[in-house]
Amino acid sequence: MRLCADLCGGEWLPRWNDLVRAIARVNSSRGERQLLDWLADPPQEPVMVAFANAHAMNSAATSRRFFEALMCADVVLRDGIGMALLMTLLNQRPGLNLNGTDLIPKIMRRHAGQTIALFGTQDPWLSQARQAVSRRIAPGSACLAAHGFHDTAAYVRLAAMHRPGLIVLGMGMPRQEEVAVVLRAALGYPCVIVCGGAIIDFLGGKTSRAPGWMRRFGLEWAYRLACEPRRLFHRYVMGNPVFVSRAFKLMAMSWRQVGGAGAVACIG
Repeated sequence: MRLCADLCGGEWLPRWNDLVRAIARVNSSRGERQLLDWLADPPQEPVMVAFANAHAMNSAATSRRFFEALMCADVVLRDGIGMALLMTLLNQRPGLNLNGTDLIPKIMRRHAGQTIALFGTQDPWLSQARQAVSRRIAPGSACLAAHGFHDTAAYVRLAAMHRPGLIVLGMGMPRQEEVAVVLRAALGYPCVIVCGGAIIDFLGGKTSRAPGWMRRFGLEWAYRLACEPRRLFHRYVMGNPVFVSRAFKLMAMSWRQVGGAGAVACIG
């Protein structure tokens, strides 16, 4: 009911427009390598990386706090077939699908030998993910792990004490984005803070990936829904139609405005 009520209102429209402008399109493998190189050697301050998918867009439409947290990210990347549809409707190149489940292990490999922090989920999956990172994904890295149910100050203390070069948050939206904003403001050294969604659960074996053919066709959401129907019913079965309706409404608005959705940042 709330989703339908929010769809009828127009408050979400400027938020979606701003988010579309903020998304960095990575258009080639070369561009992806440039992004990974930059994240491997961040500037002299923390860098926050977030992902925009259909669920994130719906959440931003209904929560100003989440929208503002997402807009605080230094890099927002497109995640999923729904976002490709939205970009296409707005006559924009979607770029590569840089979902966190595929991209974050690549970021981890670039930080091999450094301290990597995993903040999220719980044991046994957290411990198993920690072993996967230190033994297989980023060998030689010290891996700091803490479950996802501490207060935010605890993560700040742990990060300040151990100074990880990479912090991966696996707490789900909107919690991880809100924690990331606080960490970026509090930490006084260069590091990368990634909002990772279910990545720690994937690495720890709690959640499995969809078959390769489903991922290639953008259907991993359907696989996840089949695996966890009760938890993900609202997100996908109810949320996806609302997302598509909003996408068409934003398209209509962009046609009425000079310049459409505006300029975007592109890499490669």
